[in-house]
Amino acid sequence: MTSPLTNKAVLCTGGSGSFGQAFVAHALEVGASRVCVVSRSEATQAAMALAFSDERMRFMIGDVRDAVRMTEVTRGVDIVIHDAALKRVETCEAEPGEALATNVDGSRNVARACIINGIEKAVFLSTDKAAAPNTHYGATKLAAERLWRGWNVYAAGTATRFSATRYGNVLGSTGSVLQLWRSQHLANEPITITDVRCTRFWMTMRDAVALVELALTRMRGGEVFVPRCGAAPVLDLARAIVETEGAYGPGHIEIGLR
Repeated sequence: MTSPLTNKAVLCTGGSGSFGQAFVAHALEVGASRVCVVSRSEATQAAMALAFSDERMRFMIGDVRDAVRMTEVTRGVDIVIHDAALKRVETCEAEPGEALATNVDGSRNVARACIINGIEKAVFLSTDKAAAPNTHYGATKLAAERLWRGWNVYAAGTATRFSATRYGNVLGSTGSVLQLWRSQHLANEPITITDVRCTRFWMTMRDAVALVELALTRMRGGEVFVPRCGAAPVLDLARAIVETEGAYGPGHIEIGLR
């Protein structure tokens, strides 16, 4: 079956991050005509440019907080994947205003740019933490998710449609706790667990990319696509990551819920 990305000009905000790089690789593989990466980090873009030597690639520095810039970079694009966000729970708690400016106001800027430039399909990447949120991060993503879907009203009479996906925790993504557990294990330190009663939803990066492609294939406007993710107790997952030949090493310590 032909991919919805085939022969399309695609733009990904936050595109130099871990999801962005996986999505870009897939889009190129299935025959996208052009793939645009928009992010604030020139360092990660430079490193990505070395890894993706494809003439269809475009790299643009831009911040989703800048409405004018978002209108500029989305011109001539068919599909927008909006991934740019502040995503660390503790950062959003410490800097609530910054989280609102990026996650909510930034999403509004991208959505408005999509309508101005006649984008066909725009998919927002949300999170499982948007469901009954009890953190500021989850609250900002829920607000952004509602805002994004609501822009279908303003898009009435145009070709633009907005939908969203919700993720569990993507294994191996930037800032993943898996990296912390591995480093603690290599240093022969106890692994840190918030609370052994906690469970987390997990998915692979391949699953994350496939969910976006599914949304692009099936969306009519206004949907939130929620995958059936496997769940595991945090301690079980940590032990699976660090155990070697049955040895659990120095064990674990509980540090309490954030």
